[in-house]
Amino acid sequence: MSLPAYEKLASFYLGKRYDVQRGAATDELLLYDAKDLCTHAVCVGMTGSGKTGLCVAMLEEAAIDGVPAICIDPKGDLANLLLSFPGLRPADFRPWIDDGAAMRKGMTGDQFAAQTAKTWKEGLAAWGQEPERIERFRDAVDFGLYTPGSTAATPLSVIKSFAAPGKVVLDDGDAFRERIAASTASLLALMGVSGDPLTSREHILVSNLLAEHWKQGRSLSLPELIRGIQKPPFSQVGVFDVETFFPAKDRLELAMRLNHLVASPTFSAWTTGEPLDIQRLLYTATGKPRLSILSIAHLSDTERMFFVTLLLSELIAWMRSQPGTSSLRALLYMDEVFGYFPPVANPPSKQPMLTLLKQARAFGLGCVLATQNPVDLDYKGLSNAGTWLIGRLQTARDQARVMEGLEGASSAVGKSFDKQQMERTLAGLGSRVFLMNNVHDDAPVVFQTRWAMSYLRGPLTRAQLKILHEALEANRAHSGAVIPTATSAASPLVMPALLLDDLSPVTPTTPPDPSAAPPEPASEGALNRPVLPPAVEERFAIASRRAPEAGKRVYRPALFARCRLHFVSATYKVNHWEGRCFLAPLIDPLPDDVWSQSSRIEADALAIRETPAPGLVFAPAPPEITNPKSYPAWEKDLEAYLYQTQSLSVFRCQELNRYSEAGETEGEFKIRLAQHAREERDIRVEKLRQKFAKRLATLKKRIDLAEAAVHRERDQYRRASFDSVVSMGSSILGAFLGAKLASRTNVSKTSTSMRSVGRAAQQRGDIGRAKEKLEGYKQDYAALEAEFEQEVERLEEMLRPESLTMERLEVPPRKSDLSVESLVVAWIPWTVDAAGIAAPAVEFK
Repeated sequence: MSLPAYEKLASFYLGKRYDVQRGAATDELLLYDAKDLCTHAVCVGMTGSGKTGLCVAMLEEAAIDGVPAICIDPKGDLANLLLSFPGLRPADFRPWIDDGAAMRKGMTGDQFAAQTAKTWKEGLAAWGQEPERIERFRDAVDFGLYTPGSTAATPLSVIKSFAAPGKVVLDDGDAFRERIAASTASLLALMGVSGDPLTSREHILVSNLLAEHWKQGRSLSLPELIRGIQKPPFSQVGVFDVETFFPAKDRLELAMRLNHLVASPTFSAWTTGEPLDIQRLLYTATGKPRLSILSIAHLSDTERMFFVTLLLSELIAWMRSQPGTSSLRALLYMDEVFGYFPPVANPPSKQPMLTLLKQARAFGLGCVLATQNPVDLDYKGLSNAGTWLIGRLQTARDQARVMEGLEGASSAVGKSFDKQQMERTLAGLGSRVFLMNNVHDDAPVVFQTRWAMSYLRGPLTRAQLKILHEALEANRAHSGAVIPTATSAASPLVMPALLLDDLSPVTPTTPPDPSAAPPEPASEGALNRPVLPPAVEERFAIASRRAPEAGKRVYRPALFARCRLHFVSATYKVNHWEGRCFLAPLIDPLPDDVWSQSSRIEADALAIRETPAPGLVFAPAPPEITNPKSYPAWEKDLEAYLYQTQSLSVFRCQELNRYSEAGETEGEFKIRLAQHAREERDIRVEKLRQKFAKRLATLKKRIDLAEAAVHRERDQYRRASFDSVVSMGSSILGAFLGAKLASRTNVSKTSTSMRSVGRAAQQRGDIGRAKEKLEGYKQDYAALEAEFEQEVERLEEMLRPESLTMERLEVPPRKSDLSVESLVVAWIPWTVDAAGIAAPAVEFK
């Protein structure tokens, strides 16, 4: 089944052009070029203007196009994006119906739900949208619903936001200073401390503490920050010593305020949940784009400012780690920017938002900001926005500020601005009718917004958000979707669970503190510990699971190896060194190849100590463990095992001739591949447009010349017709005047008039031929346009991310470069329950 005319990649179907004179929408679709959002957009309009519906429609279009988005929702409206029902059944709408609204309309809740379902079905049909499009929207992205500072949906932990930034930010002096300033200002704002970054000693002290740690690549937790305020790790601030600049008594007061904040039960919600990770908010672990809704309506003003500032700072750091692009990579949408980007005040959120508006376009990150209070925005900063979507405005003052922003945006790209015409257009806007001023287009456009696929229920309560969140998680579990985790789990330890009836019971103990000093006396059971060759190192893993009631804990031996492998392939563009670790249990009797029972684990998966923990006995070990000759043999066997079993997975996309980078997961490659596809699509479409533009321009000139020829032939026909009529009239008049006047002259006139009639007839034929020629050119033009559209459609279909095929390739390690860097005996604690079943007491993560 062919897709509708509006269903084009990189084109957002926002509505239809609107005839202001007739007061009605035309049949001409308004398709917005997605890459124009790289220069950002601002949407303004009073309550009832249809602003929310327009922005929801834009986010729906982005999702269908595979563009991920982070949506900041201060009002609670954006969770409506989750209320999209392909079936459009009354039962789908019923849980979200406002019974109070139904009562005011004189209906029951069920009746109102049925009416709403009918309204939505008819509204979508009127705009050419079938229920299947809702299904495409829901399938195109993974939905995320987050409530920072609350457990109504998925909470977000902000502690990571004080982690040391990446190398890209550290190497960029401006970015590093901006990150410190934003983090400091947001934290102090949450504490109720305000001050100028240049004059506030609180701001300067905290900034220096963050800089001191981050420059060394060390993260700073809140407890460490509290201790650092009390006892700074530096002796001077500027030219003054710390005590003169900020006395200890005052520092203690600031530390106490921060401690009160950390100790507050309400703050605990900020330290739990998923980490504030931009990549995770934009994509799943498998590379599927996400539409993440961050609801902050439940937060206080200071908490909102704190969170928004941290989020924007994290987004800037993520942005700067991406390669540059002219295609749209991702969207940041904020539903109500009032208070976060004011014209005069300087809240913590203003600087990072200004940075995004100025720099994000180079990285393909589009910012869409919406507000119903245009008078309270910094229009000098918003002059960086290339697209303005303007709905009905409430006051003349609002209109004046919007005009200021439009004029600034036009002058920034060197375009003229007709203020009077713009004012007349704005005055005639009605509900759901917007003026779009896009600096990439030739002129402003008035359009009516399409019907939103999502049910615009209005603000949702925390209880309703909780219901939505639970439904999302249930759908993920049902579909088997991969829910990304903070850390990817390594392979589980493969060790047989044996009955250990021959071991003497020991008293269950609490897992030891890794930082605690080991006791000097040997533990009970140490007599069972085998004596290893002097050259063999031993390590003792720290248990992470408690022993069961009436159970025991024992050490069992394993080989822990650190290896280095070199993967090389000129064909796949791979030249990669990689360290890998393996753990092989040493069970009696030993198999022919001990490494066949091994598991690959992360390098830091084992928390170890130098001496055994108290209260553990040693399980019987195979005799080979005490033989010095065993270890060189095991090392040689390991090299053979590595060569035979290990490889580096590389992914290839044949359509784009792209290979994944070494160590890149399939999901990460999909994300990068989708961006390459967008860039390649935009480049090829632009080349096609340039190629066809010359031919279309030639035909257009021919059409213009043919139209001029038609007009010329018509004029000549009219003149010839008039001359023939006059000439014929003269001849007839002469005939009526009698014989006296009938002479050779009259005969000549009659002959001339007949020739005039003949010329008129010939001119009429010329008009027909000119029209045929014009019609032929028009048909050629339409055919060429259709050919262009077909080429674009073919190209878009070929470069759809879901149409791209990925092939997994395996690169073996280079045999000559294989090396075993270390081989030690690792004693792994195992727990034994009352039934004698043993299981590892260590979790490998």
